[in-house]
Amino acid sequence: MPHVFHRHTRHTYPLAVKGDGVYVVDSEGKRYLDASGGAAVSCLGHSHPVVIQAIKDQLDKLPYAHTSFFTNTPSESLAEHLIERAPEGLERVYFVSGGSEANESAMKLARQYFVEIGQPQRRRFIARWQSYHGNTLGALAAGGNRARRDMFEPLLIDVSHIPPCFAFREKPSQESEEDYGRRVADELEAEILNQGPETVIGFIAETVVGATSGAVTPVPGYFKRIREICDKYGVLLILDEVMCGMGRTGSLFACEQEGIAPDLLTCAKGLGAGYQAIGACLVSGNIYDAVSAGTGFFQHGFTYIGHPTSCAAALAVQQVMEREGLLENVRRQGGRLRELLIGRFGHHPHVADIRGRGLFIGVELVADRETLEPFAPAARLHARIKSQAMARGLMCYPGGGTLDGTRGDHILLAPPFIVQDEHVEHIAKVLGEAVDAAIADLPEEYRARVPGAE
Repeated sequence: MPHVFHRHTRHTYPLAVKGDGVYVVDSEGKRYLDASGGAAVSCLGHSHPVVIQAIKDQLDKLPYAHTSFFTNTPSESLAEHLIERAPEGLERVYFVSGGSEANESAMKLARQYFVEIGQPQRRRFIARWQSYHGNTLGALAAGGNRARRDMFEPLLIDVSHIPPCFAFREKPSQESEEDYGRRVADELEAEILNQGPETVIGFIAETVVGATSGAVTPVPGYFKRIREICDKYGVLLILDEVMCGMGRTGSLFACEQEGIAPDLLTCAKGLGAGYQAIGACLVSGNIYDAVSAGTGFFQHGFTYIGHPTSCAAALAVQQVMEREGLLENVRRQGGRLRELLIGRFGHHPHVADIRGRGLFIGVELVADRETLEPFAPAARLHARIKSQAMARGLMCYPGGGTLDGTRGDHILLAPPFIVQDEHVEHIAKVLGEAVDAAIADLPEEYRARVPGAE
């Protein structure tokens, strides 16, 4: 009788027993090409010997030491590595165990900063719809994923939400990308004024939106305007790069490609590549100095912050990425994968958009390519595609509610940075088969929505 509380109580999962590069192997010996890195986590694949050895070596030295008593060499070395490469102004790193904790920490630190500098009336955050920042209550409140929020709405703090920057769906054809970007960025200024500038702590946004909408990139100039607005009203800019950061989009930090620096930046997933649980909040010198000059301590903490073994694993991951030139491979293979997907789906009647950066690619599905009408939510096409892909030995990350939290389907691809030509070719081929099979297998009540269906 199993005793694990699985994510879905009525689903039977294959038993994973081994990792082999870009593959996960189950107990029956079946191999699955991990085209999503799990949840955009496994950027080095599943069995890199250097990282595994770093974990073993650290366990031999010091598995754990609580940070109320000690610091440790791996956390100090990893922080130095990150800050040397971070956007200008970020000077300190607060290590946690994952993305939700990183965003929760960023929000609490942002609040404490304003208390420390004598502005305790600042108590509100602004975020965007169609975003995701984690499953702890504060991070969930900031998130704009309605499906994840609905059950817990009565428990959430009041966070204001503005529209996303989703040009494919929201930009009128006659409007330039730059004009659109400024218009939707100016929604932030309007909401700051609506709430009262003196009450707003910060604005939190994913640099490239991940699982909620499927690798939605900002239009040129959007984040530069966001930065201007935050500076104008003294509002902190928090960039969530839990999924899109640490090389996933082709640069170590996704905001490098936007030409801006945030006040706080969160990362996780690709930081440790899944070899150990770790996340981080990178903090500007101004915020750190305010706390240091005030109370002198962050009124916050978790048992496993700065965990030596996790930090040793993450440092090894980051060093391998540099030594093996994997950011270049992300850019090269990301471009190749997009070309292959366009070749396979470019004229597909039910694929509306292929988007993203680097090895972070979203494929949006529609019932009608001309009108962009989505499939009926009850059809759960995204889940059907995942099932068909798994049956064929391919892992992909499905998403529903792409448009507004209820309607729309997409598939997110985020394969390991070590993928080669044969892997991306296989991904495009098998995903094509899975999409076609899932649509062909739709029940009759949903088939009627598909143009040309009998």
